[in-house]
Amino acid sequence: MMFVMIKRSCLRLFVLLLSLYLLSAQNVVNALTFKADGFSVTTIDDTTFARMKGKTYKDNCTVPLSELRHVKVLYKNKAKQTLKGEIVCNKHIADDVAEIFYELYKANYPIERIRLMDDYNADDETAMRNNNTSSFNFRFISHSTKVSKHGLGLAVDLNTLYNPFVLTVDGKLHVEPATALKYVDRSKNFDYKIDENDLAYKLFIQHGFEWGGHWKARKDYQHFELPDDKVKELYPNNK
Repeated sequence: MMFVMIKRSCLRLFVLLLSLYLLSAQNVVNALTFKADGFSVTTIDDTTFARMKGKTYKDNCTVPLSELRHVKVLYKNKAKQTLKGEIVCNKHIADDVAEIFYELYKANYPIERIRLMDDYNADDETAMRNNNTSSFNFRFISHSTKVSKHGLGLAVDLNTLYNPFVLTVDGKLHVEPATALKYVDRSKNFDYKIDENDLAYKLFIQHGFEWGGHWKARKDYQHFELPDDKVKELYPNNK
C-alpha cells in the first residue's frame, strides 16, 4: 500500500514538473519567435478577405492578396484597459508593425482604437474622425496610375483625429479630418499627440519608417511610411 502511494506521488510530481517544463519552454519559444499572446501575423484568410472585398480591397486592386498580412495586436486605451486590434498591411512591414505595437502595449501607450478600414467602408474621413489606427486601403495617387503607400499597405496612420493631415492651399488651411482643427497647433499639449519625443515616433523611426510630421510642403502627423527608395526597391513597376 505504501509503495502504491509513493508511486502515485511520484507520478503526480512528474506530471507537475513536465507541465512546468512545457510551460517554460513555450514561453521561451514565444519570446524568441515573437509569438506573444494576442499578437500574430497571418496571411489573409477567406473570412478576412470577405470583409475587405469591395472596400479596402477594391475591384481594381493591383496588389496581390498574397502580399498582404493580417496583424492581430493588443493595445491599451487611455484608461489602460487592454483591447484587441487588427491591422492589414504589407508582408514586408508586418513583423515590424507587430513588434512596434507589442512595445507600445508593454509601455501602456494609449491608442483609442485599431480596426480594419473596412469597418468604415474604407472611408478615410470617417475613420480619422473616429481616431482609428490602420494601414492598408487600396487607392491610386490622384491623377496617376501609381499606387499610394497606403494602397500598398506600406504606411500606418496612428491616433488619427489628434494627429491630422495639414496643408495650406492659396492661403487657406486644409485639415483632415475636418474635425481636427484644434489639434493643428503642435505647440499645445494634448492626449494622443505624436511628436519627436513620442514613443511611437521613436519606434517607427527605429524600424526604418519616415514620419509625415517631417514633411515640408504639408504635414501628416499621424502618418508613418517606408521611404521612397525602399518602396521602389520592393515595387519597381509602381509608377
